[in-house]
Amino acid sequence: MEAIKDSYFTIEDVAQGEYKEKGSKFLAYAYSFDDTNQLSEIIKTLKSEHPKARHHCFAYQVGINGEEHRAFDDGEPSGTAGKPILGQIKSKGVTNVLVVVVRYFGGTKLGASGLIQAYKLAAQEALESAAIVEKFVSTQYLLETGYDKMGFLLNVLKKLDLDIVEKNFDTNVQITIRLRKSVEFEKLKILKADLLELSLDQIDEGIRIAWCEILKKPDKHL
Repeated sequence: MEAIKDSYFTIEDVAQGEYKEKGSKFLAYAYSFDDTNQLSEIIKTLKSEHPKARHHCFAYQVGINGEEHRAFDDGEPSGTAGKPILGQIKSKGVTNVLVVVVRYFGGTKLGASGLIQAYKLAAQEALESAAIVEKFVSTQYLLETGYDKMGFLLNVLKKLDLDIVEKNFDTNVQITIRLRKSVEFEKLKILKADLLELSLDQIDEGIRIAWCEILKKPDKHL
């Protein structure tokens, strides 16, 4: 069976770069970008910060394999801005990244090749100054039980060294855990075996635990 890919590289925080050519100034901003709904607000903020800038060009790549991407030239000749920005994101090997390059026109036209070089180098500088981090794709499960079983449940989770996201002690005990996609079903099977005090070969996918409800939470956007 082919291994499930559940990790990717992205940038940790906002990073900036700058390139100047013949009076034009290109200011690049790189963002960690998990949701394309963020785009309009980021562009709006940059336009308010740079109201005299001529262009706000951008590119982004989203998804563990960069499945979703877009390049936007914002009035520059087609293919001279967004495409070279996207090329830098791809060459850096990162995803869930947005790069916006704000251009102040200096009065001298750069030509297509000059524009491509300028947008490329501005984006490159921003990405090279960014901290690159590895992130993992995971699934969250909610475990719900009564207080009489709380100690046993917590001991099992500690023994298996599972990642606990949240604990809620209200009417019942509710604990949210996180399992990496690549080992999700293996870890879930081991968890059920330990909670039921059975061997692994006695556990199948449909088995339920009477005293502990295990609910899969909806997957969030990568």
